[in-house]
Amino acid sequence: MKLKIILFLLGCQTAVYAQNFKFPTLANQGKSLADIVPEKWKILDSVSGDLNQDHVNDLAVILEYHQQIRESRAYGDNTTDLITEIQKPRILAIYFKTRNGYQLAAQNNNFILRSEEGGKMGDPLRPMGIEQGQLSLSFQGGGEWRWKLKYSFKYQEKNWTLEKASNYYYNESSGELTDKQYDFVNRKRMVTTGLGRQSRVVNKTITQDFPLKTLRTFESFKKPWTWEISPDEFL
Repeated sequence: MKLKIILFLLGCQTAVYAQNFKFPTLANQGKSLADIVPEKWKILDSVSGDLNQDHVNDLAVILEYHQQIRESRAYGDNTTDLITEIQKPRILAIYFKTRNGYQLAAQNNNFILRSEEGGKMGDPLRPMGIEQGQLSLSFQGGGEWRWKLKYSFKYQEKNWTLEKASNYYYNESSGELTDKQYDFVNRKRMVTTGLGRQSRVVNKTITQDFPLKTLRTFESFKKPWTWEISPDEFL
C-alpha cells in the first residue's frame, strides 16, 4: 500500500533546476502582501479571516519559488521514505493582523504539496479557506483512482493544531469510493463506502471511536500522506 501511494502521487519531469537552494526567512512584519513576499517568490493563493479569535481578519498565503530545485520529500512514514524530486518549493505563511500591519505567526516549508505531487491530474493544490477560526488546506490528485484531502488547523495555546481532516478517494471508472472524515477533537472517525451515484445500493456509513493521545500540529505532522493512522491507512 505504501508503494502504491508513492507511485500514485508522483509525476516525472525533466528540467533545469536551481542549485544551492535555501528557504528564506520570511519578513517578521509587513503592512501589505508586497512587504512579505521575498524576491524570486510569487503568491499562489491567499485568504483572509480571523484565526486568533481577536475579531480581526488575519492572512494566510501560499508562496512558490520561481525555479525548480532538487528537493527531498517525505512519503510513507515521514522519515524513511524520502524521495528526491525536481520541482518548485512552496511555503505556507500565516500572518496575524496588528495595529501596525501584519505579524508573522507561522512559516511552514513542508506541508503544502508541490505542483508535481498530484499525479496525472496535475497540480494538487486547491484554494485555502478560513471558517470558524480554522485554516483549511485542500489537495486533489491521482489518475484512475483519485483522491481529495482536506486538513483544518486551528491556532490555540500558541500552536497550530489539526482538528479535522478528510480523505476521500474514488475510482473514476467504477465509482467505487471511500470517504473518511476525522474529528480529532472528539476522537471520532466517520467512514462511508459504496459505489456513489452509479449504484442503486445505498452507501454505507459507520462512525468509530478514534483513540488519539495528542493532537497533531504542523511540527508533528510534516505533510500530507505521512501520517500512518493505522496499518496501511495514511492521511
